[in-house]
Amino acid sequence: DIQLVESGGGSVQPGGTLRLSCVTSGFTFSSNAMGWVRQAPGKGLEWVSRIGSDGATTYYSDSVKGRFTISRDNAKDTLYLQLNSLKTEDSATYFCAKPDPRRFTDPDAARRGQGTQVTVSS
Repeated sequence: DIQLVESGGGSVQPGGTLRLSCVTSGFTFSSNAMGWVRQAPGKGLEWVSRIGSDGATTYYSDSVKGRFTISRDNAKDTLYLQLNSLKTEDSATYFCAKPDPRRFTDPDAARRGQGTQVTVSS
């Protein structure tokens, strides 16, 4: 079974930083693009960032570009998201996500973990 287990969320003040991690198992991590999806209360799922299987290509949503950095360690089957300069509007549940190859940009189609909560508040 595919397992995606996130950690690293928490509560921070605006301008703060967090680092999310996702330990994976049950599939060949190094052969798959991965990403992070988030969902704010009352809103739909949103792709935050994606990274190619070898880490060479990345995508960021306009809302996080320049502040968040996605990375991966294929030797450890682990995905990361560094969150810098956090804003109140970044508050959401963040899910580690394995895109569906047939619906690559559809966040609802991605296989997701349980999520980790990020709260940005003063």
